[in-house]
Amino acid sequence: MNQALRHIGRSLAVALPAVLVLSGTLAVTRVPWASPPSEVQMLTAAAEQEQQAPQDLLRERLLTTLRQEDPSAALTGLQRAVDEDPSLAPHCAEIARSLGQAAVDKYGNAQRAQRFARPVCDTSFAAGVAQAN
Repeated sequence: MNQALRHIGRSLAVALPAVLVLSGTLAVTRVPWASPPSEVQMLTAAAEQEQQAPQDLLRERLLTTLRQEDPSAALTGLQRAVDEDPSLAPHCAEIARSLGQAAVDKYGNAQRAQRFARPVCDTSFAAGVAQAN
């Protein structure tokens, strides 16, 4: 009987720490240690992976937003991205012009596209609309 208890004790001494370590590891992987990455951080990470400049990735994402939704959503995204990452500010006017041109392509005429103009990056969206005409 004594030998059986010793054997059970040894088995628990080996298995219990392994179970505790495994369950602790699983518990830690479910804890949100950091806030989710921002859109700009994801753009920067994607740019590094694809060897594209962050402003080019932003332009492509915003053009997709414009095509799927409307120019207002794309312009809001542009303003947010520039607010979150001021290093994108020098590219803001160029991106807004691209959005203006894409709006004309989407709606077929400048009048309809111009309705979405607002002062994001000065009047670059409106300039893009006018250039597409």
